Amino acid sequence: MTRFYHSPDPSRRPSSGFILNNIFAAFLAGIVLLAASCEEDPTQIGRNLLPSGDSVSIMSTDTFNIKAWTMYSNSLQSDNPSTSYLGQLYDPYFGTTSASFVTQIRMGSEWNNDSIVIDSIKLYLNLLTVSGAVDKPHYLKLSEIDEEIYTDSVYYSARPVPLTGFSVSNILLPELQEDTINRIELDIPVELGYKILDDTSMLFYNDNIPDFRSYFKGLLFELTTIDDPIMVSLSLSPPSGYGTSANYFEFFMHDESDVSTQFYFIIDAVNRNASYNRYIHDFNTAVPEKKIPHRNDTSFFDTLSYVQTMNGVYTRIWIPGLEAIKNNPAMKGIAVNKAKLIMPIFYDDDIYTPKTIPSQLYLRYVTRSGSKYIVPDYSISSSFFDGKPDTTNAVYNLNVAAFLQGYLEDKTGRLKPELELFMNPASSYNVILKANNSHTPVKFEFTYSRF
Repeated sequence: MTRFYHSPDPSRRPSSGFILNNIFAAFLAGIVLLAASCEEDPTQIGRNLLPSGDSVSIMSTDTFNIKAWTMYSNSLQSDNPSTSYLGQLYDPYFGTTSASFVTQIRMGSEWNNDSIVIDSIKLYLNLLTVSGAVDKPHYLKLSEIDEEIYTDSVYYSARPVPLTGFSVSNILLPELQEDTINRIELDIPVELGYKILDDTSMLFYNDNIPDFRSYFKGLLFELTTIDDPIMVSLSLSPPSGYGTSANYFEFFMHDESDVSTQFYFIIDAVNRNASYNRYIHDFNTAVPEKKIPHRNDTSFFDTLSYVQTMNGVYTRIWIPGLEAIKNNPAMKGIAVNKAKLIMPIFYDDDIYTPKTIPSQLYLRYVTRSGSKYIVPDYSISSSFFDGKPDTTNAVYNLNVAAFLQGYLEDKTGRLKPELELFMNPASSYNVILKANNSHTPVKFEFTYSRF
């Protein structure tokens, strides 16, 4: 049974993606033909472009009229995260984002004690990032959850958390420092310890019968503040290699013979605890004249689109004309040489400046069944995919040649000429982009070889 405790064998979370081969066809040197006009109807691209006698031509256009909408869904998967967050963020455009997380705790070893008295409990947390009002008081609240959670189950970021009603709160955080790792030690009320140890016969692990995981199911971690908010992050992932856990409870106890002892409950255990992040977005707290005017409204083409951290709003992108190209018999077998989205950045010279935008954006595609995957260009080469801000030209460049080649070759009908622009939940900043009928709209550069 000791394999259930703090085992030294590391665990890894599997990852998946899809790989599309044959991304780029070989260029035949010396045979280059530029497109006669950049004003061509995008639904007619490639028609009657190959002069008689040529075997290969390379065509290029940037005339696609890209459509973009700001979308939001609170049903985004957030289980088994590598990083979890506590606190709040406020943005006058996006409103208030609150972050918390749910996790199991794991016994650090077998329980071999009899009658004990808990003298004190310490909670040690290794905060990877800290931002916000560090000079204000902030308080941790721990609430017992009322459902067993599992590492192989799916949990979403805005799902309600069933609670037993037991909690300990007003746990004051020490003074924190920004832009550095904070190793903190918190005094936890002993009531939590007695709650966990109420039935010591359940302090064991066994896959075949109810055990500690069904007895004490886990905790909801929340951070509250009276004044200005703060946001912190920590890792719930198992330590790598021969590393040790950094986030855990330590119980200081003594027995009937007054012999002192300690016992540990691990948060970032090697035998991974089930956990998930919770993000709650309140757009109504935004400044009225800056508030996002349209979410999930595909009937309206706003001049701006929005991308938010922590599973908030994202930008849906539709590329008209690609479906016509795919269905045009004259365009069968073309090889995509370049496909690049160019997303102009909006600055207000106050909150949104070149120094306060995310360092990386990502694109995912959605199948007709609703499944979402990051575009294969990023998996093949993150440097080729790009997605980083070009502050000189005030744009994000995102290369999607592999995705486009896969879309054109897809015979199953599962792919659509649509993409979703999003950011990693760990990003410190939101971003606003120009779109649709803006003076500097989104561009799509497409170069292909036709044989």
